Amino acid sequence: MPLYEHVMIARQDLSNTQAEALIEHFSTVLADNGGKVEMSEYWGVKTMAYKINKNRKGHYAYLRSDAPAAAVQEMERLMRLHDDVMRVLTIKVDEHGEGPSVQMQKRDERDSRRERR
Repeated sequence: MPLYEHVMIARQDLSNTQAEALIEHFSTVLADNGGKVEMSEYWGVKTMAYKINKNRKGHYAYLRSDAPAAAVQEMERLMRLHDDVMRVLTIKVDEHGEGPSVQMQKRDERDSRRERR
């Protein structure tokens, strides 16, 4: 099955537990349609570059999935219909990277990688 990475931005006035419940909800949507979520990360509340629906901040979440295209389309459709979800980005990748995403790595690990270049 194809591999995907999803990033979702939810409204800022949700609590952390509500934002994490959204991640679980959409993970079950993928699982119900024949896919599986290999990893999910909650990145927290971050400031956006511009306002979206009169919001300056949003809850960011990241999912790595192994799912058929129909399951991904259904999850994206439900995300776009959900009132709490402001933006969705899905990317098809050849392979998933090892370890946590760049957002979850410690800042000093990222700086040491930059020095090697």
